[in-house]
Amino acid sequence: MEQFDVVVIGAGAAGMFCAAQAGQGGCRVLLLDNGKKAGRKILMSGGGRCNFTNMYAEPAAYISNNPHFCKSALARYTQWDFIELVSRYGIAYHEKTLGQLFCDESAQQIVDLLLKECELGQVTLRLRSEVLGVEKTEDGFLLTVNGEKVSARSLVVAAGGLSMPGLGATPFGYKLAEQFGLKVLPTRAALVPFTLHKPLLDHLQTLSGVSVPAVVTAENGVTFKENILFTHRGLSGPAILQLSSYWQPGEYVSVNLLPGVDLEAFINAERVAHPNQSVKNTLAQKLPKRLVECLQTLGQLPDVTLKQLNVPQQVELIDTLQQWRVQPNGTEGYRTAEVTLGGVDTRELSSKTMAANQVPGLYFIGEVVDVTGWLGGYNFQWAWSSAWACAQALVYENR
Repeated sequence: MEQFDVVVIGAGAAGMFCAAQAGQGGCRVLLLDNGKKAGRKILMSGGGRCNFTNMYAEPAAYISNNPHFCKSALARYTQWDFIELVSRYGIAYHEKTLGQLFCDESAQQIVDLLLKECELGQVTLRLRSEVLGVEKTEDGFLLTVNGEKVSARSLVVAAGGLSMPGLGATPFGYKLAEQFGLKVLPTRAALVPFTLHKPLLDHLQTLSGVSVPAVVTAENGVTFKENILFTHRGLSGPAILQLSSYWQPGEYVSVNLLPGVDLEAFINAERVAHPNQSVKNTLAQKLPKRLVECLQTLGQLPDVTLKQLNVPQQVELIDTLQQWRVQPNGTEGYRTAEVTLGGVDTRELSSKTMAANQVPGLYFIGEVVDVTGWLGGYNFQWAWSSAWACAQALVYENR
């Protein structure tokens, strides 16, 4: 039977980074993954360029039932630490928007970095490895992997969440937590597009591919200012993905299609200059013509000229465009979600080490934990930070 100091389950961002750091600290580490390739989700991220962190990563950008939990790890291994590592490997990167950092070339560069770091730590990586059972022993843990027994003093669960099941996501990490008596909070898809009810969807489908800058607001008051994208299923784009983490089924979403525009002043000025111009053509100066036509078809914009537009109609028009209320009928679910909300209850874990309070030697890191970041590299930063905090504890424990 093989013996290791540490077994890490899940060769994604958090698992690979933790294994590498623990290995470089002197631990004998086995890294397991059920897929045929390490870092599958990394390769898919950021349109294949991996949005590996965000320059503005801070605790306020994370959702958790225990909002203070992420503070320690994020403070101890920051975005600047990972940026320094990326620079050390000579990986060129650029800022896209709002502090989002992407590789100039390919997400494969980040996977290669992590694999090289694992190599430096003499980590044993085994792919296509299914963990069939885990038992607690006096000395640590006994795992059954592809029918073979493996023992370890410490076990790290970095099995990810339920998002993107096509890349091998399973509820393994949650089930393992429950096996050892840890509470798992309800999970749901996050950073995910909205689907819409008919007949609204039938009308908006004609806008598939149209993108506009907007401010979107959830019923709890949370607001994001970025683009929204009309799709053949409903609404997507950065602002919608962000808001999906705060939206609850049945709630409405408020969309300001013309943020920063004094619409009343604009319409009044146009009325003076072009009284016979249609409302549709006037608004097409500020919004895509297809969107204006669609809203008119829906009966949400009057089909009149500016001089015919009366005061109540103008008030309603401004309200429609700057507080457009849409009620999604749901989301596209885990299939297209970037992350999973909920997971292992952080009150069961040490915020300093990621260790389970009641189960010595058991750790949970990354997406499997109830910490979910905003869109834009925040979830990768949580992976790096939680992995690093865990690795420091492993090195200390296995000295």
